[in-house]
Amino acid sequence: MTTDLFARFPPRRGRVHEACGPAAPAFAALCAAHTPGTVIWVRPAWGSDALNPLGLSAFLDPARLLLAQVRNQTDGLASMEEALRDGALPLVVTELTEPLDLTAGRRLQLAAQAGGSTGLCLIPEGMGSNAAETRWRCTPVYAPDDSTLQRWALIKNKSGTPEAWHVGWEAETRRLHVVSPPGERPGAAAPSG
Repeated sequence: MTTDLFARFPPRRGRVHEACGPAAPAFAALCAAHTPGTVIWVRPAWGSDALNPLGLSAFLDPARLLLAQVRNQTDGLASMEEALRDGALPLVVTELTEPLDLTAGRRLQLAAQAGGSTGLCLIPEGMGSNAAETRWRCTPVYAPDDSTLQRWALIKNKSGTPEAWHVGWEAETRRLHVVSPPGERPGAAAPSG
């Protein structure tokens, strides 16, 4: 039996979670959309890509987003830990490029518990921390009628079982919907065989 996605999303407050996969930044944007208040997104300054707050406007008001660029992962983890411990921001997103050891992961969990904020680490595939409460693998799914379709697989869950959902985003209402996988929708073409 599949649990309702919204019993798991947005991820639990007072904990640090992880997201990996090509759609992990979209997962973070949707977490921000479902979190009231200001959100901070910590990213490496040396990255070749940029995060455009206006590009996130389909998900949330760009005025709710604080961007922090850090010199290295140590500075990023320190920024995340302080923001989580302070508790003034309900969501702290951090992009990691190196493995997170158990001590650093545990420090982040303690900071999130102390501040009551949610931490979300965007990690490369296969680089998760044992300290993370949950880990989500987020991938885009091709569907000719829905460019927002994604598959979210909960691949690590300290308080339950792994599960997966197909989701779509409706920009007009700023709502996330659980949808049937392509090919299983009413009116979908039968698979050729």
